[in-house]
Amino acid sequence: MRLGRIASSDGVAFVSIEGEGEQQTAREIAEHPFGTPTFTGRSWPLADVRLLAPILASKIIAIGKNYAAHAAEMGGEAPKDPVIFIKPNTSIVGPGAPIVLPPTSAEVHYEGELAVVIGRPCKDVPAAKALDVVLGYTIANDVSARDHQRQDGQWTRAKGHDTFCPLGPWIETKLDASDVEIKTAVDGAVVQRSRTSLLLHDIPEIIEWISTVMTLLPGDVILTGTPEGVGPITAGQTVSITVEGIGTLTNPVAAKS
Repeated sequence: MRLGRIASSDGVAFVSIEGEGEQQTAREIAEHPFGTPTFTGRSWPLADVRLLAPILASKIIAIGKNYAAHAAEMGGEAPKDPVIFIKPNTSIVGPGAPIVLPPTSAEVHYEGELAVVIGRPCKDVPAAKALDVVLGYTIANDVSARDHQRQDGQWTRAKGHDTFCPLGPWIETKLDASDVEIKTAVDGAVVQRSRTSLLLHDIPEIIEWISTVMTLLPGDVILTGTPEGVGPITAGQTVSITVEGIGTLTNPVAAKS
């Protein structure tokens, strides 16, 4: 199932996105998408509504340097254990929403990533059972102000600006995410291409590691790390991230007005 959130003339709703291409429809889900969704009976052609970020997370937990080649390009060794950090949920925007460049930064980078969406409350989850707590998978852009990162010596400001976590276009619940291609393009030119099979710490290990530290709640989002090829974005460009089996997340880049 593809789970999304839409804005229509009737308001905002969770939906199941059904069909393919121009025939896609958004079928309204009653209340929330966790567990077994129930439906209201209303639906819209997908072309007639606006896709929003598919989930409003209570928290976003991200993994740093989780591809060896990316760790090397950032000038460091691959970490033995997962390195986690938090992005605020106010950084989330949906497909088509602009990534707004803060005037205090001159070096903002894209980072295409596979994102995991948690489906139920959990704590101390063993890796062997980790996939049982996953609702599904979506696409994320862990936008980062590199100059802020260097200035501060930590990552909160660099990765926490409003609009610095595009998510979407929807959550795919039926996906084996252990070996899928992830690809980032800027203005149509491919700048990142890798596979999730190259993650240093795989999804079950990540969930086990994080859940020993903090309780995970339904809708929490885990960013699994970006492959090599990160680079700057400037106002007027467009970033598109494609994950095999999910789709493409596209966002324009804009200067703060």
